[in-house]
Amino acid sequence: MSRTNPKRLTRREVLEALGLTTVAFAVGCGSSSVSPTASTTSSSGSTTAGPSTSSCAVTPEETAGPYPDRTGMINNSAYFRQDVTEGKSGLPLALTIAVVNVRNGCSVVSGANVEIWQCDAVGNYSEYAQPGYDGTGQTFLRGVQTTDVNGRVTFKTIYPGWYMGRATHIHVEVFVNGAAVKTTQIAFPEDVSSAVYRTGFYASHGQNLTANAADNVFSDGTQYELATLSGDTNNGYTATLTLGISI
Repeated sequence: MSRTNPKRLTRREVLEALGLTTVAFAVGCGSSSVSPTASTTSSSGSTTAGPSTSSCAVTPEETAGPYPDRTGMINNSAYFRQDVTEGKSGLPLALTIAVVNVRNGCSVVSGANVEIWQCDAVGNYSEYAQPGYDGTGQTFLRGVQTTDVNGRVTFKTIYPGWYMGRATHIHVEVFVNGAAVKTTQIAFPEDVSSAVYRTGFYASHGQNLTANAADNVFSDGTQYELATLSGDTNNGYTATLTLGISI
């Protein structure tokens, strides 16, 4: 008798099997819990929220590479800053990240250090030498902030560009009591990215041909990593994401 090999579950399927559902941005004050929602963004830039749920989810762990910080920003107060642009051209992006503890009913986590890093409008990173660009000695589009009493930080940055082989993204790492507890990446709606990449400084770099579904990080789903965006290509965007940790 032939035997069929069992199907290997994706990370998304495993999470769903555990009864975990989408977490979106909606935090209260103090030790209150987040009421998660599922959100989508239309090509016009307006935001649509799905039905709320009674569950919350741990954000998937992702790679920090290939350009993580190597100057020790997490231990240098000079890089604890809201504005990380350092004069880089690009469409303004206000990025708000809310950190919640899934192990404690998605209560907000205050006092956590959140570090972000991203490429500029044409796909280059600071700190590293890359093909056609030497970013060594530069620190643009990197920074750290400490979550407030609502578990939130807001960075002033630019809409990220792209580089070959990767979907549009921003890297995030969360530290609690000096220890790294989550390394992940934020995905962006493809229709918004496409609209952005037709404008201004981005246009010379063209469109990103790597879709979220084809990306080596996001191909198993962006359900827990897709930012909710509002705004437009004239004035910039606001992006929000609730990031679930388990401590």
